[in-house]
Amino acid sequence: MKITVVGAGAVGATCADNIARAQICDELVLLDIKEGIAEGKAMDMMQTATLFGYDSRITGSTNDYSKTSGSAVAVITSGIPRKPGMTREELIGINAGIVKTVTQNILQYSPDAIIVVISNPMDTMTYLALKSSGLPKNRIIGMGGILDSSRFKYYLSKAIGCTSTDLQGVVIGGHGDTTMIPMARLATYQGVPVANYLTAEVLKKVVADTMVGGATLTGLLGTSAWYAPGAAGAALVEAIVRDEKKHFPCCVYLEGEYGHSDICIGVPVIIGRDGWEKIIDYKLTAEEKTVFDKSAGAVRSMNEVLSTLAV
Repeated sequence: MKITVVGAGAVGATCADNIARAQICDELVLLDIKEGIAEGKAMDMMQTATLFGYDSRITGSTNDYSKTSGSAVAVITSGIPRKPGMTREELIGINAGIVKTVTQNILQYSPDAIIVVISNPMDTMTYLALKSSGLPKNRIIGMGGILDSSRFKYYLSKAIGCTSTDLQGVVIGGHGDTTMIPMARLATYQGVPVANYLTAEVLKKVVADTMVGGATLTGLLGTSAWYAPGAAGAALVEAIVRDEKKHFPCCVYLEGEYGHSDICIGVPVIIGRDGWEKIIDYKLTAEEKTVFDKSAGAVRSMNEVLSTLAV
């Protein structure tokens, strides 16, 4: 089985490294537009194979999509981060062209591939990939909710003083500081609601910290994070390839679910060999539904920028 990761930057390379270590494919192709970057990082990773004990063959390519032919899954990390002074329209304008071109090139050589989108703004780029490709909705998946949920569990673990692996916590809605919705009501510690361990004030702070989790890291690092985003992308790929039926929050296309249609936004889904297979209904409270509707409105506003672009 072949898997392709497009974009050999920090997120793409980390995603590829995690996929290789999980040994879920025979061949992994890392592709980038910048000369030599993908080839160099692929070679560097291959030189760790004996140390980590994996047999996956990693190859790098400078913009030669023919080498991605026959990929079962393709991960798109390409694009630029938002820079100081850059408007959202400018960011979408640049990344929309990149994501659309990458999607078309992937499908030219791998028409049956499932597409995983990590590029930002992720909800809008997932929507663009779906609309521009004409693929069945289950084969286009945005990763964001998996990353946001891992950050939610991190902040919960710090507040409770427990390991994050003993926690269940999910974030739905848009993948953004003002649009994500950490589902505090449903968060549990070994099956017990986290509200039994945390005061309302502390839990409120955990939710607030989660929502600015990405911005917090950007402020510390001076750039976007890459370890957790790369690992989240790899976890999604593994769930697809191994047909794990994992319950993950992902950005997918809605057709009436959660009261919305013609939008890609984060909701809980079951992930398996065919991509996303089923949307889970969390039966939101009236208050949660109001927040979700607001999040969807913000995502739609971002999507409207696409209509002004020549992509």
